[in-house]
Amino acid sequence: MEAVAKKTKKSVLKREKRDARKEAAKTGPSVAKLKNVPTSPRKMRLVADLIRGERVNKALNILKYEPKVGAPKLEKLLLSAISSWEAKHQDVKLEDADLYVKDIFVDGGRILKRLRPAPQGRAHRVRKRSNHVTLVVASLKKTGTEVSSTEKETKE
Repeated sequence: MEAVAKKTKKSVLKREKRDARKEAAKTGPSVAKLKNVPTSPRKMRLVADLIRGERVNKALNILKYEPKVGAPKLEKLLLSAISSWEAKHQDVKLEDADLYVKDIFVDGGRILKRLRPAPQGRAHRVRKRSNHVTLVVASLKKTGTEVSSTEKETKE
């Protein structure tokens, strides 16, 4: 008789997929998020564009001496992303890792609507904008856990 393959439950497949995603996130790039920053997204994007793709040390120097409004908050966020990367990769030294800002994007947050008095008894609406910032830090060098394709060929 033929052996009938037992069908796995959908919940088991979901759990296995979720666990695999968690394991992959432990070794990958580090993500830091900043929510509800009371600055307009346009102003924050001007600062974010300065550090996109830069090495971490250069990005920190740029943010430290940048006079724009969002620079101190992005500097703090970048430091948070670096410490998060260190927590994930405890076996690799920070100096050897050669970190860079892989991705940074600014999304619009909630808008607080306020009224401002206008002439002749009318009122104008003032939109106080906020934003959400997502910063991804990755290493230019591959960590020891990953095996490159040339190493795989030489082992065979």
